[in-house]
Amino acid sequence: MKRLFLFLLVIFLCYIVYYDFQIGTLPALSISKNPPESEKALKIKEESASIPYFEVEIKQGDTVLTIIERHHNGLPASIEKIIKDFEVLNSDVKAEEILLGETYRFPNYEQ
Repeated sequence: MKRLFLFLLVIFLCYIVYYDFQIGTLPALSISKNPPESEKALKIKEESASIPYFEVEIKQGDTVLTIIERHHNGLPASIEKIIKDFEVLNSDVKAEEILLGETYRFPNYEQ
């Protein structure tokens, strides 16, 4: 009887892990297609329109600073300014959380 209970427990745990990885346990957030824009969002859009940028697809080992450094042959501005400008150009992304294979906008400081 103990073996049967242990076997059923293992099967149940495997099912839980499978369900978690395939379907998930957290409900999906329902995001409307056209959310109302706040004043802050409008300000960010205006600010991002005034910053010249170039786009790069992220490869293994890339960071925001290495891409800027490679493009400009050095850091053309302070680290804080580069990170702030990157986050303005890519409104939903933090500089520390860029993903491999995604394309992002990077500030272009060449005049």
